[in-house]
Amino acid sequence: MHYLRLFYILYVLAWARLDEFLANQGAFTLIHRVLNVVLFWRKQSAPRAVRLRMALEKLGPIFVKFGQMLSTRRDLLPVDVADELAKLQDRVPPFPFAQVKTTIENAFGLPIEQVYAEFDTAPVASASVAQVHFATLANGQEVAVKVLRPGIAKVIHQDIALIKSLAWLVQALSSEGKRLKPLDIVDEFARHTEHELDLTLEAANCTQLAKNFPDKRLLIPEVYWDDCRKEVMTMQRMHGVPISQIDVLREKGIDITQLAHDGVEIFFTQVFRDGFFHADMHPGNIQVATEGIHKGKYIALDFGIMGSLSDTDKYYLARNFLAFFNRDYRDVAVAHIESGWVPPSTNVEELETAIRAICEPIFDKPLKDISFGRTLLSLFQMSRRFGVIIQPQLVMLQKTLLNIEGLGRELDPNIDLWQTAKPFLKKWMSEQVGWRSILKSVQKELPFVLKNAPEMPRLVHQFLQQNIQAQQHTPQQTKLAELIQAQHRHAKWQKWTSLSIAVLVLLQLASLIIILVK
Repeated sequence: MHYLRLFYILYVLAWARLDEFLANQGAFTLIHRVLNVVLFWRKQSAPRAVRLRMALEKLGPIFVKFGQMLSTRRDLLPVDVADELAKLQDRVPPFPFAQVKTTIENAFGLPIEQVYAEFDTAPVASASVAQVHFATLANGQEVAVKVLRPGIAKVIHQDIALIKSLAWLVQALSSEGKRLKPLDIVDEFARHTEHELDLTLEAANCTQLAKNFPDKRLLIPEVYWDDCRKEVMTMQRMHGVPISQIDVLREKGIDITQLAHDGVEIFFTQVFRDGFFHADMHPGNIQVATEGIHKGKYIALDFGIMGSLSDTDKYYLARNFLAFFNRDYRDVAVAHIESGWVPPSTNVEELETAIRAICEPIFDKPLKDISFGRTLLSLFQMSRRFGVIIQPQLVMLQKTLLNIEGLGRELDPNIDLWQTAKPFLKKWMSEQVGWRSILKSVQKELPFVLKNAPEMPRLVHQFLQQNIQAQQHTPQQTKLAELIQAQHRHAKWQKWTSLSIAVLVLLQLASLIIILVK
């Protein structure tokens, strides 16, 4: 069956004449010529990107998901291919309720009636890995239940193994394949897909995102952990209108312009404040509350794909954004070098000029007049010329930024993304490098310092005594002189230790006063 599946994949790729992508690449040149002869009668009028999308759809949901992931790698793909792959939709026919029932009962070891008081047999959403049903718990709480597709793990592992075989073939026989490193791309895809096979990981993502927004600026469903298993996730049922239904939102009295600005701010909050963001923010995963106290707020759904950034990533990203906003392209170039995104030998002046040529034309324009797709493509082309190393942790951020752009354009074509984000980023940077950062560090470290302060003189004394004992082989006068110096140092250490503790206490008191004044 494994080889039959591989044969079918090769047949679909050949039938769609996708050999065109590698027509002039090493051994594939001969394959291309042979197919030209064998399939001389099959003329392809559709563009290559369309044929690729249709072939992936024909090969099934795992290939569709792989194509969706590829669409985010605009640093590797031509813009026409990336745009076409972005149209792929992860929608497959639902599996029968009998299989849903069996999966739930096997997961909990109980009849489904003992887990849920009511269970809607018709799914509300169905994708390649799981589908969602509405249900009610014994206490009357309305919930949404996500259930893994039976046997999907085996299908995923088999198809990923076949994709990896094809990637190895491309990388081994094509010079372009060596540059694109398809095996690394497949490994990245495999890691993300493997996480989707454990719904407790998605539940943990959901819980963490909710903790990051206790003010409910972004509404996240509550997870009911007692009713979660690896194959089943039970969460609060959310009531809202899909973000794509703008006319309905207007009828409900939602301020669309404010919604657009809130979306940008929420995105930058997730990225720069928390370093943990929803990385699958397409319209199907975003709703808006239209009733009650949370009217007009975003509702996030589906937490299988999340992104995370380190403090270093956040610092250099914020520095790059602010430099862009201020048109300080030299600082952009320097930040790229300091962060390690480009080789240290890069000529700063040349990199600055290249960045200016790409970014200067996009300023002072409304969002509707800016094509971030073309801008990103230009930046990636420039990146290859300067040897820029595309960071894996930034790939999902690039994808999410494009989703935010599309969402902003739909809601308010005149929104200025730069001006909306600039005040937020300035505040964030001041909190990282200004007096707020110092105060925050003092508040964090003060308990440790106060706890260990009484022991510091004794520890310093022990350290000095050890040094004196280690030097007993020296002449007597030398030892005496060093002993005197050690005592002086000891006295200075005690003085500075006491002074440092006093300063820390004063800073802590100042921070408390500031909090009380606010």
